[in-house]
Amino acid sequence: MYKILLCWRYLRTRYIALVSIVSVMLGVATMIVVNAVMEGFTHEMQDRIHGILSDIVFESGSLDGIPDAEGHMREIRKVAGQYIAGMSPTVHVPAMLSFKVGSQYVNKQITLIGVDEATYASVSDFGRFLQHPENRKQLDFKLKDGGYDMVNHEAPPSDGKVTRPQMAVAGWPWRRQKARFSRPVVAPEGSLDRNPFAPKTDATSANGSTPEGEVFDPATQQHDGCVLGIALVSYHNHDGTDSFLALPGDDVEVTYPSAGTPPKPLSAKFTVVDFYETTINEYDSIVFVPIRKLQELRGTINPATGVAAFNSIQISLKPGTDLNMVRDLLRAHFSPQIYLINTWRDKQGPLLSAVQIETAVLNLLLFMIIAVAGFGILAIFLMIVVEKTRDIGILKSLGATGSGIMGIFLGYGLSLGIVGAGMGLVIGLLFVRHITEIADFLGRLIGLELFNQSVYGIPNIPTIVEWPTVAWIIFGAILIAVLASILPAWRAARLHPVEALRYE
Repeated sequence: MYKILLCWRYLRTRYIALVSIVSVMLGVATMIVVNAVMEGFTHEMQDRIHGILSDIVFESGSLDGIPDAEGHMREIRKVAGQYIAGMSPTVHVPAMLSFKVGSQYVNKQITLIGVDEATYASVSDFGRFLQHPENRKQLDFKLKDGGYDMVNHEAPPSDGKVTRPQMAVAGWPWRRQKARFSRPVVAPEGSLDRNPFAPKTDATSANGSTPEGEVFDPATQQHDGCVLGIALVSYHNHDGTDSFLALPGDDVEVTYPSAGTPPKPLSAKFTVVDFYETTINEYDSIVFVPIRKLQELRGTINPATGVAAFNSIQISLKPGTDLNMVRDLLRAHFSPQIYLINTWRDKQGPLLSAVQIETAVLNLLLFMIIAVAGFGILAIFLMIVVEKTRDIGILKSLGATGSGIMGIFLGYGLSLGIVGAGMGLVIGLLFVRHITEIADFLGRLIGLELFNQSVYGIPNIPTIVEWPTVAWIIFGAILIAVLASILPAWRAARLHPVEALRYE
């Protein structure tokens, strides 16, 4: 009982211990906030990557692809059909996008992907990144008569400005959304050859040209449609607005390689029918077109059988299915010399590994803050042992054992760790809950925008509190405080009562 009373007395009266408590508190709070933010951004990044890539990608290493997507999908179903929710073939080739801005042409390197609009939504969340509500329900490559959202998933209101809606942020249930904000969309003068959003009819033939005897009217007719990554035709202005070099309804030209050896450069015109925006530059620089059209243009359709070549098959799995298990089943069945079979995590392995390494190193550096607090506890306790030598001698002369004296200091270290970690937990969770408001306040205070919503494409800083991680942080902080008190406790326990009283 006397050990508990002495621990409580030292905790209340030794104000120098506040330094150690504050150090532990700051270390714990900082680690909770950093881990929550890192986990939030990691989840957001993975969610957007997985929104474009299917669970498993079955692909050919050849640019010309391999024939008969339907036959391959039947074979895949034989191997792992019980695990598969959907499949969709795609064709992807490197290409160049060209469009006119004023009197000049802009050329950009792209990846051109042909998708089946009827099945592609079943293997990815591609639709939720599109800017027209009808395309988010079911993609087609027809130009819509208005209703486009130039920023993020909401049709423009009547005042001509575009607003970003309250978007759901993956994270802790305490997360709160900010009010909507608007950013005007500015189209540079001369960037449009005609009125955007105007309804058009499809007047192109199978090879991308106007049927013989007809004159193509760009004001009323459209080429085959394409969906552009928004990064290809937009940029952020200093005043927070977005400028677009092209809008839905504009025509663009795509230069791509033909099939065969050697490949030859070919080109075709497409009409922009929608944008998509993931805020990941690698994926916002892709152009999607109808798969059959791209196969026709590249000449990969067998004229005798009508069977076309494909580059990959996107496979989505049923919820709860082990991706690696299905991947290994397919790898064991199909020849690795011809087919490349990877999960979406395999495709983005270096990026995901880099994020994990960054988080681990950051945690290690931040944990040193708590280690510094441990050295503070060690120094304070050694000072207390010297200061309380006479009291320790009296306690031992009254019958206190060495283990009892040691228990006093270990209990004191434990109490410092618990109090500091508990306060850090409360402060850290409150900071996480209001982190967006805090960032906005600090930004106004120093005159800088700490979190640019237009860059990240989300209205709030995403946070996810992983309770196992929080438990390890709390446990580590308390353990360091206890370990730091072992040496002073051991020295106090070894003091002989006669020697302690004699030197006093």
